Amino acid sequence: MVVIVMGVSGTGKSTVGRALADRLGWTFEDADDLHSAENRRKMAAGTPLTDADRQPWLVLLRARLEKAHAQQEPLVLAFSALKRTYREQLTVDATRERWVYLHAPAEVIQARLQRRVGHFMPAALLVSQLAAMEPPEDALSVDVTPPPDVVVARIVDGLGLAPGAKRA
Repeated sequence: MVVIVMGVSGTGKSTVGRALADRLGWTFEDADDLHSAENRRKMAAGTPLTDADRQPWLVLLRARLEKAHAQQEPLVLAFSALKRTYREQLTVDATRERWVYLHAPAEVIQARLQRRVGHFMPAALLVSQLAAMEPPEDALSVDVTPPPDVVVARIVDGLGLAPGAKRA
């Protein structure tokens, strides 16, 4: 099984995704780690990525999901998934994938981004991410205002996952 933890920058995709993977005993992958150096430079300079900028990245992410499915590797992927078309492109096997949409009020996310250090995504790009976000209709929706451990527990309960379960 693959769980894709999605949302705009600052919702805690990496923190929650890593904690979820740890709790389940699954592999964690952060989509940000697969961005090209050029895309990282653009974002660090405050320039939102275009669909064309994202396309090679999406191809890499889909390949990663295909590998996880082929090897029956339980995986948690942190990925922004701002647009429905991105989610459609990444869906390899909808019967073995679950989407989790992390969200919070904009002011909560903005405050988190302003406190974050060492990340290539500046707080200034939140506005463009919120504008681009097409909330999913078929995902578990989780408010990330509470602490990460509470959010992870809600995800585990909401998806009916048992820690250590290696669902294929």
